[in-house]
Amino acid sequence: MSIPESSPFRNIFYEYYPTVRRKLAALVRDEAAADDLAQEVFLRLYRNPPDNPATLGAWLHRVLTRIGYDYLEKRARDRKLQNKQEMMYKGEAASESGEETLMRRLDQEEVQAWLDRLPERDRQALLLRYSGYSYAEIAEELNVRPPLIGSLLQRATRKLQATASKAMARQD
Repeated sequence: MSIPESSPFRNIFYEYYPTVRRKLAALVRDEAAADDLAQEVFLRLYRNPPDNPATLGAWLHRVLTRIGYDYLEKRARDRKLQNKQEMMYKGEAASESGEETLMRRLDQEEVQAWLDRLPERDRQALLLRYSGYSYAEIAEELNVRPPLIGSLLQRATRKLQATASKAMARQD
């Protein structure tokens, strides 16, 4: 998409971008992330500008603050999840016997096989949810409206349970 040289949006972008980027860099303390987040702020402005142009500065500040905090929350969740996984791995590695390790791997392979039988969207939704993603983040990843995520996850869980039941019945 190309924006005409005389576009009001282009003028607003050039006027406010340095300030928006500087505030985001101070908030998230990551220069590269600040660049990406500033682009997200202006993408939202382009797609859904404020009703009153006189409130543009306040609107930009509110949006950049929300985007910055969302980024920090996601980063904290990711860090927490990674720490949890590392702790689990360290705990399992220290306490598991060879037989327990083998059984855990077989269980993981079995669950992965069940997941592989699901439709792609269902598999992705379940993997994202159990990786710690919020409903809003799952909706964004899958390009689905957020209100639909709960139903999508319930259906995917039922499909996974049915697949597991069928597989276990065949083993008996």
